Amino acid sequence: MKNTLYILLSILLISCGTQKEDNGKLKVVTTTTMITDLVENIGGDLIETQGMMGSGVDPHLYKPSEGDMTKLANADLIFYNGLHLEGKLVDVFEKMNARGKTTIAVSDAIDKSTLIGSDYFASNYDPHIWFDINYWTQITDYVTETLIKYNPENKVAFEKNRDIYLEKIKTLNEELSDKIEELPKENRILVTAHDAFNYFGRSYDFEVVGLQGLSTATEAGVKDVQRITQFIIEHKIKAVFVESSVPRRTVEALQAAVEAQDHVVEIGGELYSDALGSAGTDEGTYIGMYRHNVNTIVNALK
Repeated sequence: MKNTLYILLSILLISCGTQKEDNGKLKVVTTTTMITDLVENIGGDLIETQGMMGSGVDPHLYKPSEGDMTKLANADLIFYNGLHLEGKLVDVFEKMNARGKTTIAVSDAIDKSTLIGSDYFASNYDPHIWFDINYWTQITDYVTETLIKYNPENKVAFEKNRDIYLEKIKTLNEELSDKIEELPKENRILVTAHDAFNYFGRSYDFEVVGLQGLSTATEAGVKDVQRITQFIIEHKIKAVFVESSVPRRTVEALQAAVEAQDHVVEIGGELYSDALGSAGTDEGTYIGMYRHNVNTIVNALK
C-alpha cells in the first residue's frame, strides 16, 4: 500500500489545479458508488463523472488501479466519503488537496457532533453516513454547492436537478417509514455481516448487530460467532443477512452455529451496504438500493 500511496502522491507533480476536457465539461471523479450516483443525479450530462469503485466493491479494502490514477490526475474535482471509509486513500486525498488538487470529503457537510462514534476508525466516527437520509439530503446540498462553485455557468440546471432529486429522497423516506411500520417493534433486530447499518438503525428504530466490526478489515472470530449465536437464540431472531460487498462465509458460519444448537435462522437475503447494485438496475441507484434493503429486511423479519 505504501507504494500505491507514493504513486498517487506523485500525480501531484504532473497535475495540479483544474483542467477541462476538450468538450469543456468539468471532469469529476468519485470514490464510492453512492457518491457516483449522487453526482450523476446533480450534474447529469453537464459534467463528466467517473467512479473509481464499482458494484460490490468494498471501500474499506479498496486499492486503486492504474486507471484510477489516470482519472485522479485528470480530475477537476474529486469527491470522496471521508471519515476513513476509504482507508489510507483518505490521507492521500487530504495531501492532494493541500498540494492544489481539489478533493472534497462529502462528510464535511455533516455536523460531526451528530455522528455515531467509533473507536476503530481514525476519524473516531462511523463512516456509513449514507444510511441516514437526512445526512444524504445535506450531502446533496453540499455537492450541488460545490459543483456550482467550480462550474457556475450551470448553476440553474444543477439546482433544478438537486430539487428533483431531493423530492425523490423525501418520497423515499415516507415510503420506507410506511413499510417499516409493517414490522412489529420487537422484531426490529438486524443482524448483518458487518456493522454498516447503525445510522439506518438510529433512523428507523432498529437494534443493529454486525458479525464483523465497522470495517471489513476486521475479521470475525470464533468468539464473535459464539456471542451472536447466543444473541440470535435468546431473541428468537428469524433471519440474518448477507451483504453484497462482504463474503457470505461468515454469515453462513453463523447460521450453521445457530442450527447446531437446534435453532433455525434463515438467511433473509442480500443487503447492499458499502456499494450499490449493478449499474442499470434499480439497486444500482441510491434510492433503489435503500428500497431493496428495507423491503428485504421487513419481509424476512415479519
